[in-house]
Amino acid sequence: MSRTKLLLEVVQDIQALGNSLQVLAEALMAGEPQVQTKEEEMPFDTSDMTPTKPTVTLDEVKAVMVKQSQAGFTKQVQSIIHQFDAKKLSDVDPKYYEEMLLLAEELSHD
Repeated sequence: MSRTKLLLEVVQDIQALGNSLQVLAEALMAGEPQVQTKEEEMPFDTSDMTPTKPTVTLDEVKAVMVKQSQAGFTKQVQSIIHQFDAKKLSDVDPKYYEEMLLLAEELSHD
């Protein structure tokens, strides 16, 4: 793609943004609670704009597990790890980190 064509596309995107901001400003001034925009009115592809869920890291899980273990929940922490068919935390599949984190955070002396 030539630089000129790329520059023209950028200008069109900026103009579309300006138009969207103007519609938003007018709606806010009119006191409308929400601006409803039809998907086909969007000048760009929004299909890849889905919010991503933050992933839990091994370090985050480890920090909570260590804290809970030091608080006297060593057996419960080991039990959580064993629930995921692992002998140690680093053996657990990362897709289970979030669930493990929630289980570890729920531990209490109550």
